[in-house]
Amino acid sequence: MKISSKKLSGAMLALGLLSAAHAADKIAADVVLTKATLIDVAGGKTVTGKSVVLKGDTILAVVDDQQLSNYAAEKTISLPGKYVMPGLWDTHVHFGGGPALIDENKHLLPLYLAYGITTVRDCSGDLPDTVLQWRAQINARQLEGPTIFTSGAKLEGYKPLWKGTIEVGTPEEVSKALDKLQGQQVDFVKITENTLKPEMYLEALRQAKARGMRTSGHIPVQLTLATMFDAGLGTVEHQSYLLRAATPKEQELTAQVAAGTLTGREAVKQSLASYDEATARSSFRYMASKGTAVVPTLSVSRVVAYLDRDDHTHDEALQYIGHGLRATYEWRVQRAAQDDAAAIAQRKAVFEKSAALLPILQQEGVSIIAGTDAGFLNSYDYPGQALHDEIGLYVNYGLTPVQALQTAVINGPRFLGKQDRYGALEAGKAADVLVLDANPLQDIGATRKIRTVISHGKVYDRAQLDKILADTKAWVAQTKVE
Repeated sequence: MKISSKKLSGAMLALGLLSAAHAADKIAADVVLTKATLIDVAGGKTVTGKSVVLKGDTILAVVDDQQLSNYAAEKTISLPGKYVMPGLWDTHVHFGGGPALIDENKHLLPLYLAYGITTVRDCSGDLPDTVLQWRAQINARQLEGPTIFTSGAKLEGYKPLWKGTIEVGTPEEVSKALDKLQGQQVDFVKITENTLKPEMYLEALRQAKARGMRTSGHIPVQLTLATMFDAGLGTVEHQSYLLRAATPKEQELTAQVAAGTLTGREAVKQSLASYDEATARSSFRYMASKGTAVVPTLSVSRVVAYLDRDDHTHDEALQYIGHGLRATYEWRVQRAAQDDAAAIAQRKAVFEKSAALLPILQQEGVSIIAGTDAGFLNSYDYPGQALHDEIGLYVNYGLTPVQALQTAVINGPRFLGKQDRYGALEAGKAADVLVLDANPLQDIGATRKIRTVISHGKVYDRAQLDKILADTKAWVAQTKVE
């Protein structure tokens, strides 16, 4: 039977139209991740047989593999033997060192991505306006880096040690400061206690709470922890502060410091000597009931505690840190070098005892949020790498790998009220994703074995991540200290 070319052409056209119609029925997507094992961080379990579909900066769907035929993706990445989880958060970082170091700080942004950190919470340095600008540029996809949530300038008293602060000493000044911060649409308010009067600290908490602003801070030595919890403090930054809530003598010691009859250092020493687990558990239950979380920053605390023993001058990570930022490390190094044997022993004891509080905090229901204090000033506390060190310490001191992962994936978004967008591999969540070579639910060290990072929907494979590291190393090598 002979088919005319005209009929054949018509049949082919019909098939083409059918194919086009079928393609039109499919849901458009940018990237599909398939054949991997998914990590359900909240549930602490693995999920197989499902694929993650990304569109722009959002997870479009997580579907059974058989349903992939419903999607038309620009790129499909097959990942047999790999593990897929949400991106990591470091919820205590700093950018700073003055205007001369803006460029060095800016080079830290892609470095965070290279280590799988897709979101950071900036807890105020001395470049608050610059960080606010970066936040906007990253959100607009004009700058490469992790999503930034920031406090803007911190609240402090008059003439504080820390630069880049808003100095307040009256209720009116607190109100004016919060007006400014709200106008900048900061994500939370950071309050520190270097020169801020205790009554003004409480005033700042009161006013921020009345405005619906989240708060985060250091703890004044003249106030008990329960006073802070009652006032609505959102997070205690640095776990060592919680040692003061773990002694039956807390009120007595706090009153003596407030009266000027006891130094803060001596109060810490007495807190350690009178530590009582039952008191700690009761305090932490109360802390949890009031909704106050803790950001431990154990990684930097450990570095400083053991500076007499550990030589960091040849750390591989130094090659990614600008010379100006490295120079800011000397402040803590030199200060630690002046400690005598008793002071060295105390800083180690403070670190070890505060770190040992982790499983107790977890058991009593306190939200533990992973944060590192990485950035300027904090010696050998490396942006990106430090988060992996931090959650590794959480496991070393008593958390499970699942609990440690939750501190870096779920608890940060919960504090900021961003659970609708972050914390899981689910439709509608941000397309911030890690692909790992090993299972982090079994070994927390697997978070270092990064195969691919997806940030705002942009895919960085291992070669691209290595290029970020290589480019950063080369840039640092060719810069000089002015």
